[in-house]
Amino acid sequence: MQAKLTDKIFHALESFRIELPSWGFANTGTRFGKFLQPAAATSIEEKFSDAAQVHAVTGVCPSVALHVLWDFPRGLQSVEEIARLAGRYGIKPGCINPNLFQDQAYKFGSFGNPDPAIREQALQHARDSIEIGQQLRSRDISFWFADGSNYPGTAGIRQRKRWFEECLLAAHSELALGQRMLIEYKPFEPAFYHTDIADWGMALLLARAAGPQAKVLVDTGHHYSAQNIEQIVAWLLSEGMLGGFHFNDRRYADDDLTLGSIDPYQIFRIFHEILYFQWEEKGRADIAYMVDQSHNLKGKIEAMIQTVTVAQELFAKASLADHKRLAAAQQGCDLIPAESILQDAFSTDVRPAIREWRLSKGLPADPMKAFLESGYLERISQERGARNMSSAGSYA
Repeated sequence: MQAKLTDKIFHALESFRIELPSWGFANTGTRFGKFLQPAAATSIEEKFSDAAQVHAVTGVCPSVALHVLWDFPRGLQSVEEIARLAGRYGIKPGCINPNLFQDQAYKFGSFGNPDPAIREQALQHARDSIEIGQQLRSRDISFWFADGSNYPGTAGIRQRKRWFEECLLAAHSELALGQRMLIEYKPFEPAFYHTDIADWGMALLLARAAGPQAKVLVDTGHHYSAQNIEQIVAWLLSEGMLGGFHFNDRRYADDDLTLGSIDPYQIFRIFHEILYFQWEEKGRADIAYMVDQSHNLKGKIEAMIQTVTVAQELFAKASLADHKRLAAAQQGCDLIPAESILQDAFSTDVRPAIREWRLSKGLPADPMKAFLESGYLERISQERGARNMSSAGSYA
């Protein structure tokens, strides 16, 4: 590979960090059930330990996203334990995720619930989650809502929008300087007729209504089939409203498959839009890259390592696009050369350069091989196996 291209890849990898989800190390499944894994994590300490293994072999995952109900069983009282584990395992607490969908009170919604007492309960949980983030020095609070309805005529859509605006504005007022509120959207599930925040436009309007520290979070699985996600990314970038990603892949709907397993070119195109924007604006976009996947069949840690290495490859490929040539080709409506710039970058084998970069950082050239040879998987499978296989455990 040309030295110039290798330099580009090195430069891109220096700035690329991806956050791991604590729940990705636990036993997960579908509404029909789950297949248990001997090595799955069932405690927050095991999640930190597993995340540390991924970071040790990849070097680019210094933080773990946390789910308030699943990882903070005692609410604010759990903060001290989380801080202790973060120090022990060298993994920072990342994005804080409130849980506004699991409690029985949220059967008819949280921020969109017709009962003001339940809306206040949800808002208090949001306040507590923001305070947890402040105590742990976590910048981002990520809101995803299951709110919606299943049948026409059963919910006041415009009224629920107003309730969301009120609650998000109130939650935004609790943010500390430098904290961000990320608002996620999803077209359907568990609500099947209407979802209160169903697409990026709704999330954008609600973020603007909430306040200047609110941005939009894009989950790559939360789109209709064949939707042009990179166009959404480009629009949010142009509006200064793209806050972060939940990366995964999907074949049909929100399948939560490992990144790039179905359509790696789509993820490449998303990265390209981000890097093209940064080239044009001569500055780095402030985007939180996070993983959100459900490893129902794949080994938890192995799937996470696979996702991170694929993300690195696709980000490195996107960095090779010649932006100056591309801009000129677009301006001149020179279609084939313009498209070829992306195709050529995507077809480049960047793995040798990434291996060089890893070795220059004192990291293993092959993260998966290094992990499998470490003996960690065998040890935790033995330690956790009897417990995991004797009970269905909790979702998280």
